[in-house]
Amino acid sequence: MAIRTLLRSRIVHYFSKTLFHCYLSPPKTTQYCLSSSSFSSYLPTCNGFRGYMFMSSLTEAKTKPEHESSDPSSPDLVNEISRILSDYRSPHHDIESALNPFSGRISTDVVEQVLKRCKNLGFSAHRFFIWAQKLSGFCHSRVSFHILVDTLGSSKQFPLIWDFLVEMRTNLSWEITPEIFWIVFRAYSRAGLPADAIRAFNKMVDFGIKPCLVDLDKLLLALCKRKHTKQAQEFFDKVKGDFMPSVKTYSILIRGWGELGEVAEAQKLFDEMLERGCSVDLLAYNSILESLCKTGKMDEAFTSFTKMRSIGLIPDAYTYSIFIHGYCAVDDIHSVFRVLDRMRRYKLVPNAFTYNCIIKKLCKTNKVEEAYQLIDEMISGEVRPDCWSYNTILASHCDRNEVNSAHRLISRMEQNNCLPDKHTYNMLLKMLIRVGRFDRVEKVWESMEDRNFYPSVSTYAVMVHGFCQKKGKLEEAYQTEILADKMERSTSRLIQELTNVMRGNKACVKLKHDEEYPDESFE
Repeated sequence: MAIRTLLRSRIVHYFSKTLFHCYLSPPKTTQYCLSSSSFSSYLPTCNGFRGYMFMSSLTEAKTKPEHESSDPSSPDLVNEISRILSDYRSPHHDIESALNPFSGRISTDVVEQVLKRCKNLGFSAHRFFIWAQKLSGFCHSRVSFHILVDTLGSSKQFPLIWDFLVEMRTNLSWEITPEIFWIVFRAYSRAGLPADAIRAFNKMVDFGIKPCLVDLDKLLLALCKRKHTKQAQEFFDKVKGDFMPSVKTYSILIRGWGELGEVAEAQKLFDEMLERGCSVDLLAYNSILESLCKTGKMDEAFTSFTKMRSIGLIPDAYTYSIFIHGYCAVDDIHSVFRVLDRMRRYKLVPNAFTYNCIIKKLCKTNKVEEAYQLIDEMISGEVRPDCWSYNTILASHCDRNEVNSAHRLISRMEQNNCLPDKHTYNMLLKMLIRVGRFDRVEKVWESMEDRNFYPSVSTYAVMVHGFCQKKGKLEEAYQTEILADKMERSTSRLIQELTNVMRGNKACVKLKHDEEYPDESFE
């Protein structure tokens, strides 16, 4: 099978770019034995209702000592289990028998890591969760429950989510909290199903939770973030009489309309907020400023900005960052630095996201040296540059085939404790291949393992394409089979199939990698 065909047909299914959301609880969480009879005595209540609890009828856990600590070799264990989940996707596959050899090495940390790794394998992840739940002495953490619901949502396995919640309610052995529903709101909104997100809100009462204003805000935020602001507004208009909308509630909707460029709708909500007697705070005012800047109405936004202090509002760093992003969008770099100077005068520091916006604009206008100066300013101001900060500059070096500058920049990243990511390596490797520096390509590839970097399919594709270009045939390019061995250990079935193509002595396939896998964000 041609490598291009493999990549094109299955890359979307296997590799999602969606980052795991930050609503999950911190890693150090309480672990719960699902069958403990005294568990309900210390569960928190929500809105006056005792949360429901979940236990599968197959669970018989009484104690939890043997699964509390993580296996010292857990990274390899996570890889092996993740690979099983990738291979055993069908309901007809005997995934339990494949997992049983690992039963003595399972910990809550391993379960959490596997669930995170297999975010696009909802059905397999659910079966793994149930299998682990049956282990003697094993107790899932609260984080595991949240990750599973999010994983099922990411895989659009919504019927499984509701089956899961109904089982939790029926068995009365695990708390169903509003946070679970917030994850469901986000999942439906992400899937483009705003009506189902609203129905999930209405179903909260069926699970013993009376929705409060916080829950309404979470629903509206989930909808507006995915540009379902119209549906959010319509639902808000129906239920606002049952709640006491706060400034935050209005700010969410104002910002949602601003993202869509509907300044009139945003202003209408702002006026309604004032009519209801809500005190205008900085969050609300920033939202209206942002709606103006998003639509390029910078002069109007600045006029509103000048009135802030007269009503007792002091602009903060976010207020100024709104204008920085707005001026970057209209290519007014002079005004960007004017705002930045004003922030320095008031001892306000932009965050990394705002700095990155300026760095990107500078690199697009061939002002790379000024971009480096901003990196220095970030470090001196105790704002840690992230991969986006460096990758934006790296993209400029790679576009110009500046090999030494690119390597110096990566060394600088490491000195500042910022590890390269897949975009860093992909851009660097593509440039080195393009200029024929295959000696450096191999050194960069070998250094990945030292940095604990696990290549994605796009990184492997860069290498396959590059060495095909160099040698003409896959079997010649990989005569040492070092790369093939690495690929074979991957948890991705697609990468494993690429290994089979290589080892099967197939003819070299030309990959137009620059067209099919662009490094989207830094150019």
